Amino acid sequence: MKKKIILIALAVILVGGFGVWYYVFPYSESHHRDVVNEDAINVTSVQIVKDYQTNEKAANARYLNKAVQVTGTILAKKADQAGNTTVTLKSGDAFANVFCTLKPGITLGSADSTVVIKGICSGFLSDVVLSGGIIIKPEQIPK
Repeated sequence: MKKKIILIALAVILVGGFGVWYYVFPYSESHHRDVVNEDAINVTSVQIVKDYQTNEKAANARYLNKAVQVTGTILAKKADQAGNTTVTLKSGDAFANVFCTLKPGITLGSADSTVVIKGICSGFLSDVVLSGGIIIKPEQIPK
């Protein structure tokens, strides 16, 4: 009887372990969100920061986990620990800006150039955070 319980417990642990492994590696690699094909909310970097500073709850309802297309001026560009390019867009507020992590392989212009970045809004910390960002070329911007 004890052997049977141990074998069943071992089988449950193995199946559970396989399920976790599958979700973390193969499944999540092929089922991620691609901002390229999503309709986006168009906003300026100044406006999105102002919206979050004025009423964070309302701004979360409007922007959080949605595709957002932000137009702004590059304040700084760097690389994160994974080597992805990060961009900070000016907002007119010295303490809050728009921080974007771009998808791998994306290049952009120099500081003080205007750019349109489309990404998923992750919320507001001290900056508005966009992840999985791409650069939108002028001919791709809807009129």
